[in-house]
Amino acid sequence: MLSPFLSPNRLEAGCDEAGRGCLAGIVVAAAVILKPANMLNDLYMLKDSKQLSEKQRLELFPIIMDNSIAAAVGSATVEEIDKLNILKASFLAMHRAIDKLDKKPEHLLIDGNRFNPYPNISHTTIVKGDATYLSIAAASVVAKVTRDNIMLELHAEFPAYRWNENKGYPTKHHREAIIKHGPCIHHRKSFRLV
Repeated sequence: MLSPFLSPNRLEAGCDEAGRGCLAGIVVAAAVILKPANMLNDLYMLKDSKQLSEKQRLELFPIIMDNSIAAAVGSATVEEIDKLNILKASFLAMHRAIDKLDKKPEHLLIDGNRFNPYPNISHTTIVKGDATYLSIAAASVVAKVTRDNIMLELHAEFPAYRWNENKGYPTKHHREAIIKHGPCIHHRKSFRLV
């Protein structure tokens, strides 16, 4: 099982994002504060969302919510991604998720090696943090499930790109569909689409 906390004597929020490598759609971030370690139940399956099947992520989502003191999501639009760049837009989405938490954390655990500091809350960046700490893994699942659901809704409007399958990632079919139909309003114009 992943480590519950970096320091068990403070309120930590794990933060991660989903959709950074996509050609289309918003970037979604989540911030999750888990209950104390002795109160955590049924999180033995939890690991980095990329190592879980879609079915496992959907099963874990309500379990994560049940095991959280607070959890929230934030996002950055396609326009913000194109204006700021994807890294800065990811940080903006994380800040928005932290803004929405019902309880203010004392420390942030950030997946990755860079972060724009959040006002008045210290942070630690952790490479492969979603494979190390439960709260970051929880945030990765919440962000991924939330974003996947958004892409499923957009698929109904733009079925040619098969976002129900690729969720906006640069698959062969997605790139071929962009060549055939051109980009739509949900494509990131600053990305090399084809």
